[in-house]
Amino acid sequence: MTRINKKISPSMDEWLKEAKSDRIASQEGMYLVHNGVVRQTPKMKVRNSLDDGSIVIGMDFSFDKDKVDTAIAKTYEMEGIFHVKVWLNEGYLEVGDDIMYVLIGGDIRPHVIDALQFLVETIKTKCVVEIEQKVTVL
Repeated sequence: MTRINKKISPSMDEWLKEAKSDRIASQEGMYLVHNGVVRQTPKMKVRNSLDDGSIVIGMDFSFDKDKVDTAIAKTYEMEGIFHVKVWLNEGYLEVGDDIMYVLIGGDIRPHVIDALQFLVETIKTKCVVEIEQKVTVL
C-alpha cells in the first residue's frame, strides 16, 4: 500500500476573504462551509447501524479530479450560486485529519444549502475512494 503524504488544510478565513473580494460577491448573501473529517466510527455503523466491533484508525483516500471538476461546474449551474471552492486531501489520513473542505456562496439560504448538499453528495458518491483502515476492539 502506497502512503502519500497528506496535504496541509486550507484556511477558511483566507477562502472567505477571497470569496468576499470577488467581483460578484455583492450578489452573495450567504456562505456555507463543509469540513469532512476522518472519524473513528466506521461508515457502516454510522449509516447502516451495522457494528462489526471495529474502529477506524485511518483511511486511504483518493479522488478523480475530472469528476470533481464536473461536479463543481454543475454546482455553478444551480440557481443563485456564484462561488464554489473545493479542497480534497489525499493519501493515508488518520482519525481527525481533514478529508475535504467545500465552500459555497450564493444569494439566499435555500439555494446555498441545496448546492452544498448536492456537491458534497456528488463528491462522496461519485468522485472519491475512501478505504477505511480498521482494527477490531471486541
